[in-house]
Amino acid sequence: MNNIIDVHTHYVPRGWPDISAEAGADAPWLRIESEHDAMIMMGTREFRRIQSDCWDAAVRVQDMDTDGVRTQVVSPTPAFFNYGRTGEQAAKIARIFNDLALEITAPAGDRMIPFCQVPLQDTDLACAELDRCLENGHRGVEIGNHVGDRDLDDEGIVTFLQHCADRDVPVFVHPWDMPSSPRLERWMSRWLTSMPAETHLSILSLILGGVFDRVDERLKIAFAHGGGSYAFWLGRTENAWHGRNDIIGTSEFPPSHYLGRFYVDSVVFDERALRVLVDTVGAERVMVGSDYPYPLGERPVGEVVRKSDFLGDATRDLITHRNAERFLGL
Repeated sequence: MNNIIDVHTHYVPRGWPDISAEAGADAPWLRIESEHDAMIMMGTREFRRIQSDCWDAAVRVQDMDTDGVRTQVVSPTPAFFNYGRTGEQAAKIARIFNDLALEITAPAGDRMIPFCQVPLQDTDLACAELDRCLENGHRGVEIGNHVGDRDLDDEGIVTFLQHCADRDVPVFVHPWDMPSSPRLERWMSRWLTSMPAETHLSILSLILGGVFDRVDERLKIAFAHGGGSYAFWLGRTENAWHGRNDIIGTSEFPPSHYLGRFYVDSVVFDERALRVLVDTVGAERVMVGSDYPYPLGERPVGEVVRKSDFLGDATRDLITHRNAERFLGL
């Protein structure tokens, strides 16, 4: 199988200009430790150890060939969104990283599709940066699942999503800035429980917040990590919509009505979970994602899709590449 399109991968440049004036004392910078290894720093704090597969197109293409991946969507690392800063500060940071993303992906030609980041906290600046990036060669945008206490049904974010629909730009939603507490700091629990919950909440905000009722059906939007826990708990949401319509009946139709309005990736790591996902959201709405090159990702890419016996050849083709071709406009 050498036709996989991986819609969920990330990049980190091999260094960038000092952005402390825009991002503050905890501004990210890269501590280079060797030709192949580096540490992402947040001010004086070590954040994440990375390798050259974050920035070296040749290394990435070699891994793609090994795993049978035809094309990668290459998106920002969410830690660099800076939604907590002013729109102007975040826009300056976005421009730096977006331009560097084009330098990283350029050597791979059509095999890497760059997605940009935008200052989502400021609608006008977000739309302007998206337009600039599209002119420069980006093919889509990755956004975080919230801006502070503003979910995806916030009016400014809805305006941005409509702009994406008008421009026929695919949107990839990635969880970030998960809640923290002593209970969540054990066992990487923010990644193991908060990420799925945050993604679930984002899908709910589009449905129960009435966004899908207002935004053009041309909007192409996908959610990372299998849509979080949404597929497993759709029945609970549906029951609540009917049972307590006075509280959560804010969408025009029941939640299940909107299943055809969004995509999810396949990085759920288990055939049983993939079956629930496919049965719930539909085979036409699942695309291979890996979270490459981070250690909590799936390698080889698409392994669960390859090995899942319940998938027929036609369905496997949908998930490995045909759905992504439609999502990306290929």
